[in-house]
Amino acid sequence: MGRLFKDYLSGKIYTCSSCRAHLALHEDIVSKSFQGRTGRAYLFNNAINISVGPKEDRMLITGLHTVADIFCNCCQDVLGWKYLEAYEETQKYKEGKFIIEKARMVKEDG
Repeated sequence: MGRLFKDYLSGKIYTCSSCRAHLALHEDIVSKSFQGRTGRAYLFNNAINISVGPKEDRMLITGLHTVADIFCNCCQDVLGWKYLEAYEETQKYKEGKFIIEKARMVKEDG
């Protein structure tokens, strides 16, 4: 196993609740009105220090989407998922964006 490379953010940020690795900027929030597996979740334009799992079709509240689970690069906890494809036209804005569950992140003033 090689040396772990981590990126860092500054300002208002969200970090992994398990290991505090930086995940996303507050300004990259698209919406706070999403539902994850464990409760509320936020939709972000960008995320760092994550790895993306295999893609799968998943039936979500808003219809069928192709998604891939995302994991913290540092502790390997499941954080949420990445939207790869939305099949309904009204859901296309989610493509390429990231869901991070509120229970899996902590807001910090980095």
